[in-house]
Amino acid sequence: MSVFIIAEAGVNHNGSIALAKKLIDVASEAGADAVKFQTFKASNLVSKTAQKADYQQENMQEEDTSQYNMLKKLELDVATHKELIAYSKSKEIMFLSTPFDHDSIEMLSDLGLSIFKIPSGEITNLPYLKHVGSLGKEVILSTGMASMDEIKDALDILVKAGTLKENITILHANTMYPTPMEDVNLNAMLSIQKKYDVRVGYSDHTLGIEVDIAAVAMGAKVIEKHFTLDKTMQGPDHKASLEPDELIAMVKSIRNIEQALGNGIKKPSKSETPNIKVARKSIVARKSIKKGEILTPNNMTVKRPGDGISPMKWDEIVGSVAQKSYVEDELI
Repeated sequence: MSVFIIAEAGVNHNGSIALAKKLIDVASEAGADAVKFQTFKASNLVSKTAQKADYQQENMQEEDTSQYNMLKKLELDVATHKELIAYSKSKEIMFLSTPFDHDSIEMLSDLGLSIFKIPSGEITNLPYLKHVGSLGKEVILSTGMASMDEIKDALDILVKAGTLKENITILHANTMYPTPMEDVNLNAMLSIQKKYDVRVGYSDHTLGIEVDIAAVAMGAKVIEKHFTLDKTMQGPDHKASLEPDELIAMVKSIRNIEQALGNGIKKPSKSETPNIKVARKSIVARKSIKKGEILTPNNMTVKRPGDGISPMKWDEIVGSVAQKSYVEDELI
């Protein structure tokens, strides 16, 4: 199974359908498998007194510190979802969206989404997890800010609610935008895989693409990455997102690494086989040898090409009798 690449548009559409469609265009052209948005009702998601996170306030550069007011402007209604789903289909890319409340879970289920992405912030939300788990769909669970015990609890709830464990992918993640390199802890992805015997992946909030490529080399089956049309746009997530050329480079690099990982069987490859004769060596005459002479290290040596007797048979050849005469450099 090839790596499933999710280009995370999130709320980088800034509330504009036209912008959302441009983001779908970019994700499709880059070769991502899915483009993902966020589905929520601000009134269901946050209280009107909730403050923005520091990174959101810093990136928005507005006097208004209310999370509710910020999110209200970024809501997408049912009609918009239908339009974006149809547009994604026309661009041959899967439409995904992360629901942040029960109404949104129902909406996305009614719209026929086959994969449900659970964001890191909901990993300790038991009613939410039960609701998603009861749908019996494929689930991708992000684990930013979570401990191993919290991951186990969420996994147990999803399975008990009706989702098959083999249909769950757990993404290692760090909920800081951007994530400092020293906090990535990519080996934790392998710890999750080993402890809970699940398919794993990585949701990345670092700047750049190298950590995503490393994650694929380590066995990630899903990669999720925020992207935008322009990092300098106003909005909470643009700054820590990839621009279109970076997204293209990331997808290309991941596909290259997938090919490079191969099947794990060590044997000469198709491309290198012709070079065996050229690069390896054979036993040859060091100088002229007459028929009947004893072959010794004094009259034999090892040189290219490798189409004669292998030097691995050196000990068998030393001490034997020359069956014919040889000139210098002739294969024995």
